[in-house]
Amino acid sequence: MSLIAPALPFKAVAPARIISGSFQCQRRNISQSSRPNLNRPSIKAQTQKQHAPRIRLFHATTPSQAVANPYTTLGVSKNASASEIKKAYYGLAKKYHPDTNKDAGAKDKFAAAQSAYEILSDESKKKAFDSYGSAAFDANGGFNPGAGAGGAGGDPFGGGFGGFGGFGGGGFQGGFSQDINMEDLFSAFGGGGRRGRGRGNPFEEEIVVGENIEVQTSISFMDAAKGVTKEIYITPMVECKTCTGSGLKKGAKKAECKSCSGSGQRVTSMGGFHMRVTCSSCGGSGMAVPRGSSCGTCGGDGAVKERRTVTVDIPGGVEDGMRLRVTNEGDAPLTGQASGSNVRGTKGDLYVLIRVASDPKFKRAGSDILHTATIPLTTAVLGGEIKVPTLDGEVMVKVPTGSGTGDRVTLSGMGMKVLSSRRNAKGDLKVEFKVNMPKYLSQNQRTILEMLADEMGDKTAKRMIVNKMRDDGEKPSATSDDHTNEGFLKSAWHNLTGQHKETPQGEPKNGEEKKKKSSGSG
Repeated sequence: MSLIAPALPFKAVAPARIISGSFQCQRRNISQSSRPNLNRPSIKAQTQKQHAPRIRLFHATTPSQAVANPYTTLGVSKNASASEIKKAYYGLAKKYHPDTNKDAGAKDKFAAAQSAYEILSDESKKKAFDSYGSAAFDANGGFNPGAGAGGAGGDPFGGGFGGFGGFGGGGFQGGFSQDINMEDLFSAFGGGGRRGRGRGNPFEEEIVVGENIEVQTSISFMDAAKGVTKEIYITPMVECKTCTGSGLKKGAKKAECKSCSGSGQRVTSMGGFHMRVTCSSCGGSGMAVPRGSSCGTCGGDGAVKERRTVTVDIPGGVEDGMRLRVTNEGDAPLTGQASGSNVRGTKGDLYVLIRVASDPKFKRAGSDILHTATIPLTTAVLGGEIKVPTLDGEVMVKVPTGSGTGDRVTLSGMGMKVLSSRRNAKGDLKVEFKVNMPKYLSQNQRTILEMLADEMGDKTAKRMIVNKMRDDGEKPSATSDDHTNEGFLKSAWHNLTGQHKETPQGEPKNGEEKKKKSSGSG
């Protein structure tokens, strides 16, 4: 940017030092020579009289006002990519450009966006701000690479300016203070990162990155355990085959931008000063696509949409909600919209969101899986062996005697694969028992359980069958001498199972018959 005072005379002497602040140059009273024969002032007084009225008030930013945070100004995060920063800057520049927005604060917001983009579009300035913050820059937004380290700045006569000799005919004899780097100061207001033609590097490569794509796919629980290959259908932006990404018709070339005459910058007035800003038509490159030269297939974007199928290998052990990244399968960049002629495009990435369906047999907890096995009451009390499903088929699992609901048995290494393991490690399968308690009992089942309660000394258990038998006065059969002395419970059990029946009359007992045979009678 060039700072030009409204009524600056053609010949001017540069001030010895520009101070960051508002000041008024003081005038000194110059006395006339005491010699009567001299009617004109001395040469020194003549020079001071000639130039003192021509010095104008110079307004600059107050030293205490720090450079605004460029990330906040553009509304991007500190980790934003170059394309995101560029997109945010173009949006603000278009919104607050003084030629289209006549609001009172539009000029200030436009200038703030220019300064912010100047910092973030230049790698060295962006790195300096990330390291030292506003201390790396002077109060006017110019880059001061030595500020963060306590340096004095740069050479005001270096770089593209090469000194100010010949400016206005007289030159800047005293020069400026080393505290202000004039080239960086001007480029900061001029939209810096992308300089106009003749000042930038024609061999500098511009890298444009495409957008990322995110899709979702669903898999079964067993697919998540074993791994599966899925075909994902997407419609990404791909390079236009007609123009090979240039955005131009065959034989057409970018021409000099008519808005800025190829300089990459335009002059605008702000606060009484004229300053140069980046041309919004060409983005500062100085080159633009002539009317009618855009590719008819892609409309000048350099990329078109195309339906594609991507094969994705989903590893075993993935969990619900995980994202898989497939590099270079995202959108191709819109290289036709790039400002420079030397452009290299890089595709974005494809992110696949995994949704794992639930399974009726298993539940998952990290790399471990849980199966609930229902066992009969008798198996829980007596112990036994049951079949349990696993990820690789059914296995036999022993049930310890006296198992209850909630008790677990762990089968090591029969769970899910551990994704972070290099040794193909697996989690565990935990089998939890649930005792199936019967709600309805037959008469025999209840009798047996009541007898078991008596046998175990359980006085709190409810009795129905045994008490009824006692109330009815049922007695065990006394026809046999062998059962005369049986207890009540044992006799009830024998009657229940029919083990002891009455011996028919006239039929000898087994014991008596054996005695007769042994004695040799009959």
